[in-house]
Amino acid sequence: MIASAFPLLLLGFSLGMRHATDADHVIAVATIVSRVRSLGVALLIGAMWGLGHTLTLMLIGGGILLFGLVVPPHVGLAMELTVALMLIGLGAYHLLRIYRAVRHGEPLAQAQGAEHHDGHRHGVGWADRVFGGSRVYVSLRPLLIGVVHGVAGSAAVALLVLTTVRDPRWGLGYIALFGAGTVAGMMLITGALAVPFAYTNARFGGMHRALGAAAGLLSVGFGLFLAYDISVGSGLFTATPQWTPG
Repeated sequence: MIASAFPLLLLGFSLGMRHATDADHVIAVATIVSRVRSLGVALLIGAMWGLGHTLTLMLIGGGILLFGLVVPPHVGLAMELTVALMLIGLGAYHLLRIYRAVRHGEPLAQAQGAEHHDGHRHGVGWADRVFGGSRVYVSLRPLLIGVVHGVAGSAAVALLVLTTVRDPRWGLGYIALFGAGTVAGMMLITGALAVPFAYTNARFGGMHRALGAAAGLLSVGFGLFLAYDISVGSGLFTATPQWTPG
């Protein structure tokens, strides 16, 4: 039985690694990684993002497999809209940090540290203002972002499993390995993205800020595109929305 299911499980891991390369995933972690200065931290961010993504896949995807839960189109589109809004928020917050660093003539890392002291006065990043002083929050932030992405993609993964295997136990194993592949893929991506940001941060401050600004603009732009496509193109706010999990 294990031997016959091995190709399916291997497929799950491989598709998980490919899933990590989806545009919204790469853009989100690029915005986060642009703030870090070491490869080790970047790899940890990738692992935490993938873990958060996997936890949501197991929870929602498991509910679909085990209990036959059905995700209505309005709910599915609303879950995808949360990803678009998160991308917009991440990018806008990062751009504001860069603007503050340039305005005060200070390194971006120093401006980031100052946010924890005067966040209330400047009124940006409400979560960072409330929890920014907590090392636990800072460590878990990529995990929380991964959870949001997992919410949007869990239905698609579970429905793919349903078309392939009928045994819920193997279906859960598939989702688990899909998640493991996503963790591995995201660690590779964050590691690769961290290299130019860390290099320019140490030697070329202006170029580092330019790369960070590009990541922030891309995040906002892609988030706006997704929000428009979901709201207008797929008809989220109409009576008959068009939603295909993917």
